[in-house]
Order: sequence, then C-alpha cells, then structure tokens
Amino acid sequence: MSTKLCPKIILEGTRLTFKTEIAFALNEHPRLVGPRKYRYHSPLISAEWCSFTDFPWGRGLINFEPQEEALAMETYQTWVRLFELQKYYSWIIDRFHLSTCAYQWMKYAKDMDFTWLEQRLLPIGFRLVFLTRSEDSFEAARTERLKVSGNPGQYDDLDIFRKEQTLMRRLVSESLLPRLEVDISDNNILSAVEKIVNWMETTGGLYPNY
Repeated sequence: MSTKLCPKIILEGTRLTFKTEIAFALNEHPRLVGPRKYRYHSPLISAEWCSFTDFPWGRGLINFEPQEEALAMETYQTWVRLFELQKYYSWIIDRFHLSTCAYQWMKYAKDMDFTWLEQRLLPIGFRLVFLTRSEDSFEAARTERLKVSGNPGQYDDLDIFRKEQTLMRRLVSESLLPRLEVDISDNNILSAVEKIVNWMETTGGLYPNY
C-alpha cells in the first residue's frame, strides 16, 4: 500500500451543520493531509458555488433550475473525470450530489439519480460524512451564524433545514459510499474533526488501495 496521504471526503448535511468550518479544519489536519510548514493551495471544492449565474447568491450545482439540468450534469461529469485523472491527491468536498438530490426533490419533486456518479467515486476512494444536529440545536447555531453571514435571510425558516435533514438522512442511507454520521449539536468543531480523522484512519481511508 502507498504511504502517500490522499483522502477523499464528501461532507454532506443541511445548513448550519458547520460543513465549511469542518472542511477547512480537515484540510489542515496533519493526520489527514500530513504536516504543513506553510500554507498552499488546498483541494477544497463545493457544489454550493453559485457558478451558473452572474450575480451573488445565484444558482449552481445544487439549486439549478430545470432548464439548467444538462449544464449541471455536464459539470458533475467534469468533476468526477477530474477526480479520476488525479486520484492520487486529496479531495475534500463541502456539499455535493446528495445536496443536489435533496434540493431538487424539495423544490421541484425531481428524483435525481446519481448512482452513476457514486459508481465512479467509489473505486477511487471517496467517502461520505453526514453532519447532523438535533432539531432543537438549530436555533443556537443560527444565532452564531448571523454574526458573520452575508446573506442572513437564508436562515429565516429553520424548518426547511429540519425537513432537509430528514430527507438527507434517507439519501445517505441509500448511498453506495462508505459513510459516517457525526452529530454537531454541541457545536464542537474540533471534536467532529477528530471523529472524522479517526474514522478515516481506522478504516483505511487515508491511503490509496486501488
């Protein structure tokens, strides 16, 4: 087995589950990506990027409109091909295809099938981490997020996140990828990161085995 660290993690979960904060922390964790004496370009990407529109808080891979589905699928095809071509590198993804599935179902009752995508992600070592929180902990998480959010209106209705979490739990259970659920109700990002790194380490997810 190679000794080169090249973990591949998809972080999924509804908003206010600290996915982005955890992604950044993972991408600097010495047991996950190795010790770093200086900062350099990190392979941290997101399907939440609003890359389909020319205005802030627009549309992208998750919240595309029906007429943009072909664009979204071509983008997913491009991402997975890039991962296949660079499989001996680490990738951390902050929301990906399951977030797309959840949004498209809740917004348009559209049942997206990403079996093809997972069948290509699985052989190159991708793993899924589902970040969750208790229903009564969303309020406190929103209070903290509003201190820094540039788009606070998106957090007005917490019931949307609670419903999305229930849906995502089902989607995660149907995934082909190895998966771990991490409860972030206590808002302890460091603890969540350690749980993820320990899981990756003990289950062989840090090194390529293909």
